Amino acid sequence: MCQHHHHHEVHPLTKVIVAAVLLVAALILPFSGLAKFGIFFAAYLIAGGDILLDALKNILKGDIFNENFLMGIATIGAFAIKEYPEAVMVMILFQIGEYLQDRAVEKSRKSITQLMNIKPDYANIEENGNILRKSPQEININDIILVKTGEKIPLDGIVTEGNAVVDTSALTGEPLPHNLKPGDIAISGCINTNGLLKIRVTKKFHDSTVSKILELVEHASTKKTKTENFITKFARYYTPAVVFGAVLLSSIPPLFFGAEFGVWFERALTFLVISCPCALVISVPLGFFAGIGGASKCGILVKGSSYLERLSKPYAIVFDKTGTLTKGIFKVSEIRPVQGVSADELIKLIALAEKYSNHPIALSVKSYYGDKTGNDIVTDVHEIAGQGVKALINGMTILTGNDKLMKNYNIKYEEYETIGTVIHIALSEKYLGYIVISDEIKPDAAQTVKALKHIASRIVMLTGDSANSAERISQLLGIDEFHAQLLPVDKVERVEELIENKKSSGNVIFVGDGINDAPVLTRADAGIAMGALGSDAAIEAADVVIMDDKPSKIYTAIKISQKTMNIVKENIIFAIGIKVLFLVLGSVGYITMWGAVFADVGVTLLAILNSLRAFKKAG
Repeated sequence: MCQHHHHHEVHPLTKVIVAAVLLVAALILPFSGLAKFGIFFAAYLIAGGDILLDALKNILKGDIFNENFLMGIATIGAFAIKEYPEAVMVMILFQIGEYLQDRAVEKSRKSITQLMNIKPDYANIEENGNILRKSPQEININDIILVKTGEKIPLDGIVTEGNAVVDTSALTGEPLPHNLKPGDIAISGCINTNGLLKIRVTKKFHDSTVSKILELVEHASTKKTKTENFITKFARYYTPAVVFGAVLLSSIPPLFFGAEFGVWFERALTFLVISCPCALVISVPLGFFAGIGGASKCGILVKGSSYLERLSKPYAIVFDKTGTLTKGIFKVSEIRPVQGVSADELIKLIALAEKYSNHPIALSVKSYYGDKTGNDIVTDVHEIAGQGVKALINGMTILTGNDKLMKNYNIKYEEYETIGTVIHIALSEKYLGYIVISDEIKPDAAQTVKALKHIASRIVMLTGDSANSAERISQLLGIDEFHAQLLPVDKVERVEELIENKKSSGNVIFVGDGINDAPVLTRADAGIAMGALGSDAAIEAADVVIMDDKPSKIYTAIKISQKTMNIVKENIIFAIGIKVLFLVLGSVGYITMWGAVFADVGVTLLAILNSLRAFKKAG
């Protein structure tokens, strides 16, 4: 549904109010026949002009049987049999229904916009000793840009000066921080967590990693088939049936039974008017309005009714690991001292060595060890980029870091099979053991996977992480299928495979949170982004945004969508049941036009009340 068409035009409700006032005026005030007709006709055009135009446009495009055509033909039929008020009423109800649906989506969109702190990505460039902010598009190859702590690297390049720890998780989904030093390649989209970098730009903005990923998103969205509104789908079958019915009704009795053509032509028009699905036209959008509203009360923002419909039929649910099932936060998960060394001693030594570092790994050790400052003296701390730290503690040399560091100093260390980042410790060249730092699983992740297994046929985890780490996490969570060490492009391919080979009519739902997930979010039948941690690109690309990052909300979202769809279907069945009854009665002349209108209004009210059930929080 087009969201932008209201802004510069008249407010949609103005049309409704003006038309309604004219309708009442024409009904009550004693106008002459022609004036009455004029007022009704004016009201009709005000309320339904754009619907008639849409119907015409669609006919020219060759798309005939949609809801606009149905509304048009039924109301023109009403005019033909002088049932003017009915024609106006139908259009007014239709407009209110459309408006409600637009409102729900608008509201959801507004919350999403607030959620995205759209940081303007800029580049700092030095000119004549001053630092200027420029748009990344203006930067040329070989320009030198500065990236300060906390800023995103705006373009790809090579580090010329400075050391920094960068967070690449937005791009690779890999939570492990990277050290950059002069000569290293700096990739756009990474965030500088501490340090100052000077980078010589090697690619123009439109060739940079970030814009390539955003381009993937653009392409993916053209592959996603646009879902139609439920009413449009429904009208595709209902409209031709009704029109055909009316034609038969006006032609068969006169042709074969010698009945009077005028009488049956009038009945056929009555049939057309009665067939106009007012109750549907208002209750279906209202059902979705209520569903989107109910979801947003739970902190789930849905960008349109068609996505609500897609969520209700999950076939596969695909998770990106970091930031979706795990927190993307590091904690000490194992402590393995060698014989004769206590665990406390091990942690204490690392905490001391890392005392002055802001590296995420150092921070996790310090938070684990707590703030117990003894009277140990730490001196001569050297960070060895990409390896670890060397320091003097009470005059003894301590080394803490990865395998490379141990190899460099010829220290025999233990091989290990584990998930996460391993940090070895050696004191005075003697190996003391290692600790493991790993990403923490979100508290409700395992429970969510279990619940989702009941409603979807496949649960899949995709990650850029090592196979080792992926295996352990999927075991902990009870996920049977996982693929590791994937680049953003691979993730898109995996999701496409799932979409192509699905065994049922359900949808492939993808949940992610990083820039690298944006292309996949767009490509999946329905993309869900984690809002609080998620990158702007992911929130932009997703169809559904979860405000508070709890995986359990995915289950809630699917449940709400299923409940909404049930309500919408109940309304449709109920409205059509009553319709068919009245069509039968109307076609044999048992019931007048107004009897049918009352039936319609009654059904509409009941359908509205039913729709409001979707507003209640999903229990």
